Amino acid sequence: MKGWRRRPVVHQVTDAEPSLTADIRKREIGYLIKMGIRTICLILAVVLPVPWPYRLLFIAGAVFLPYIAVIGANERGKGAPPPTFQSPEANQTEIPLHRREIGS
Repeated sequence: MKGWRRRPVVHQVTDAEPSLTADIRKREIGYLIKMGIRTICLILAVVLPVPWPYRLLFIAGAVFLPYIAVIGANERGKGAPPPTFQSPEANQTEIPLHRREIGS
C-alpha cells in the first residue's frame, strides 16, 4: 500500500543557487584577475632582460589570457538552467511588460 503515496518534494535553502548578482560579481572578479596577470606578462615581456624563451612565455601569456578571460567571464554559473524561449500563445491579449513601448 505504500507504493501509491507520493512524497512531496522538499526544497532546502542549501539547494538554492547563488543569485545572479553574486554570479556576475564572481565572473567579473575572475576576469579582472586574469587581465591583471596579462598586463603583468606584457610589462615583463618588454621590461625584463631575460632570454628569448622566457620572453616568449610572457608574450604567449599576454596573447592567450584575454581569450581565456572572456571564455571564463561568459560562462554561466554551475548548474544554472539553460535559457528557455517560449513562444507567445495565440490568444494572448496583453503585451508583456518587457515588450511595451513608450506611449502605448
